[in-house]
Amino acid sequence: AVVSTQSTGVNTMEKMTKLRPAFIKPNGTVTAGNSSVLTDGASACLVMREDKALALGFKPKAYLRQFTYVARDPKDQLLLGPSYAAEKILRQTGLTKDDIDVYEFHEAFAGQILAVLKALESESFCKNYMGRSEAFGSIPMEKFNLWGGSLSLGHPFGATGVRLTTMAANRLAHEDGQLALIAACAAGGHAVGHVLERYPSC
Repeated sequence: AVVSTQSTGVNTMEKMTKLRPAFIKPNGTVTAGNSSVLTDGASACLVMREDKALALGFKPKAYLRQFTYVARDPKDQLLLGPSYAAEKILRQTGLTKDDIDVYEFHEAFAGQILAVLKALESESFCKNYMGRSEAFGSIPMEKFNLWGGSLSLGHPFGATGVRLTTMAANRLAHEDGQLALIAACAAGGHAVGHVLERYPSC
């Protein structure tokens, strides 16, 4: 394991109380202290058929079982896309939230991820915006972003998607799970969701 004692952002209550709102001034609640820090990073991910991976001598980590993209009106629902992606991907696969062992969601801002989780728990939101007959329900926190999310680890543009996917695959092996759900918001009201299945030898 790699352990770092260096902080990627604002790390004391004294510093946090002095931060100014980033968007709605002067009374906004989003500051540098509750936002994912832009960090350096790069990523690469090989996606291929299992037989090809084995023929090349690679050791697969997981199967990509399903993926989806969604888009919402950026005026009113800019970063709520992960709630839609999570609901859609489970509907497409016929899975329920209880079938998922590992959840990895991108956290753009503390308020954003809290809004995503609340949207999934809200019967009226799920009925009025997702066309469901009931709420999606609460995601079990004992399965959610257990190794840290973008708020604590940082958000290297262009690498966060692979970081989420790799972390989910590694957690499945470490926690002896079978299925993972990954969701992330993106610019312009977009979001992605996918389901991973642990590779048998991992």
